[in-house]
Amino acid sequence: MKKRNLMVALLCSMCLAVSTPMPAMADATKVVTLGADLTQDQKNTMMNYFKADANQVQIVTVTNTDEHNYLGKYVPSEQIGTRTLSCAYVKPTQSGGIKVRTANLNYVTCNMIATALSTAGVTNCEAVAACPFEVSGTGALTGVMMAYEAASGSQLDSTKKDLATQEVVVTGNIGQQVGQDNATNIINQAKMQIIGDNIQNADEIYNIVNNIAVQNGVDLSSDELNTIVSLLQQIVQQNYDIQDMKKTLENIQQNLEQSKAEAEGQPTPTPIPSDDSSSAGDDITSTVDSSALGGDIKETSTEDPGLAEETGAGTNDAAGDSNTYTEDATGIPEATEDGSVETTPEDNGESTDGTDQNVENTDQNAENTDQNTDGTEQNGEGTAESGDQSGETAEDPLNTDSLSDEDKAKFDQAKQFCTGEYQGDLATLQSVMPEVTDITVSLDGEQGTKLTQKVLEAYINILKDGGVSYVPADTDVYMSAQMNMINTDMKKIFSIESDPEADDILADKSLEERTILYNDTMKFFETLYNETSTQAASEETAEAAGDAENTESTEGYSEESADGMENAATEEATY
Repeated sequence: MKKRNLMVALLCSMCLAVSTPMPAMADATKVVTLGADLTQDQKNTMMNYFKADANQVQIVTVTNTDEHNYLGKYVPSEQIGTRTLSCAYVKPTQSGGIKVRTANLNYVTCNMIATALSTAGVTNCEAVAACPFEVSGTGALTGVMMAYEAASGSQLDSTKKDLATQEVVVTGNIGQQVGQDNATNIINQAKMQIIGDNIQNADEIYNIVNNIAVQNGVDLSSDELNTIVSLLQQIVQQNYDIQDMKKTLENIQQNLEQSKAEAEGQPTPTPIPSDDSSSAGDDITSTVDSSALGGDIKETSTEDPGLAEETGAGTNDAAGDSNTYTEDATGIPEATEDGSVETTPEDNGESTDGTDQNVENTDQNAENTDQNTDGTEQNGEGTAESGDQSGETAEDPLNTDSLSDEDKAKFDQAKQFCTGEYQGDLATLQSVMPEVTDITVSLDGEQGTKLTQKVLEAYINILKDGGVSYVPADTDVYMSAQMNMINTDMKKIFSIESDPEADDILADKSLEERTILYNDTMKFFETLYNETSTQAASEETAEAAGDAENTESTEGYSEESADGMENAATEEATY
């Protein structure tokens, strides 16, 4: 299930490929693609980030129908999702290779996009792929390809575009095990060698890939090796000119090496001299306005390897299951227009890569964050009233610096759920729970904000604890310690086993309403941890057994009836 989710998430990454252009007064050399399901404010935010004048660029809108048309052959429609959100800004150039910058994409990296674009047949261009809030970025590659076609006035070869899609899928899937940068590096190096030497024999390609992996200290399984070999075999058959790709592939390799060196505190390699002589005007990958996306933006750049580490978007470690949303939770996990789930604290855009939340919500949450930071007294533990702190600033109870990347990803998803469920933001809620169609219990603004803070504080404490302090009990209904801890805390927060105190956040809500909120919350965490309570499992088993028993009875009855009818018929005939 997890690999399928990843595949979906990655596949969705190509979803912006086909769309309906909406010409503004166009400069034929620059094109912006905007997800159709972004709000107008979010679209404006993205134009501000790109520093693109709507009167000077061509604007292309990408719809969910486009995504389904493009991805239908790869994944079931329910896994693709219902919303389209990623954006791109592209300018074809005459030299310099492929330069890529990403913003708020937590799954797809600039290097993944750049090397895949080379496979798609792009030789030189500047590209920016971004969202107004953090998402997986699964729609990024196709958005860039589409923008490139519109800007250059020529169509990319369909087979090569398909291979580019497969490359992102393979890279992302393997990157979940060995790290995105490692996976990208292996495929990038192998491409240079097999295309340069026109190596088509599967055994030779296998040995090349395996040697590259060993040299980079990466352990690939036989299945992973065979998957890469299959992809590279198809790529080399397209008769690429290595000279056309060399600049980009070398730049990517150096970028990855520099990023690794910086992360390990080692000397960085000597930069490859750039050739921007024929690139007219400003480089769009370096002239963006990062402040337009708020203060928590995560960026990567092929031109600035240290940017990922600097902004908290480093991808050298294996992602594990951090971006996998279970069930049919599709998220970049599993289904999503953009294919993913956004994960920003204060960013609330729509659903993730398949769902993006609302920029308006981003502002709203930023305000909420300020409110909650001020006086965390409302949240119980961990807050200090400001007045008597001798000027000291109270520590943010929701600070995730001490968490692992996997736990940070889980916490980010929890933030989106809480914002959606408790603060009435359906789009945000659907980013992590796509099957939800409406908000079941309405809370006022202050109530929703307080409840969000309280639930998140409880959860982050559990993540920091890691389940170490948990003492198993006979009443446990989950397999993992963390899920049992979450269940215990949620029962207290929602006053499931006792009446709420007069000053409790949900004191004005009925037991039925509190139970609905509790059940919704636990369903989210069950999806996040891919667990089902033993109680629910027992009920399902009992129900199944009951159905089987009823079926048996019915069959017995039917046989008996049939025998009776047969005897009656015989008697009648005899008579």
